Amino acid sequence: MSEPAVEEQGSLEFDVFARNCTSRATLEHVTGRWGILALAALRDGTLRFNALRRRVDGVSEKMLAQTLQALERDGFVRRDAQATIPPRVDYSLTPLGEATATRLFDLIEFVEDRMLEVTANQAAYDAKK
Repeated sequence: MSEPAVEEQGSLEFDVFARNCTSRATLEHVTGRWGILALAALRDGTLRFNALRRRVDGVSEKMLAQTLQALERDGFVRRDAQATIPPRVDYSLTPLGEATATRLFDLIEFVEDRMLEVTANQAAYDAKK
């Protein structure tokens, strides 16, 4: 069983390729189906839960809640619950979340910009099958 992190010259080093490394779970939270979309949506500013759910079309209430909880635990998302009637909960990015969302958004733009090439590749692949 490999260790999640090794002490090296006074600092921790993580290896996402190691089965038990904690960075692997964090990477999954960030790049999973809903994590990447939630972070990218929050890049534009603070959103309430239902507004975020509408923005991330297709996510269930349960999956969005689980995703936001994981991202909050990891320090990417800030949850601000206000004691009002009805209760108001706002979600926003932390500085770590902002830095992460910027990088993810670059990937999203790259993929969207290359979709003509991707769809052509898919059609060529499918034609061979």
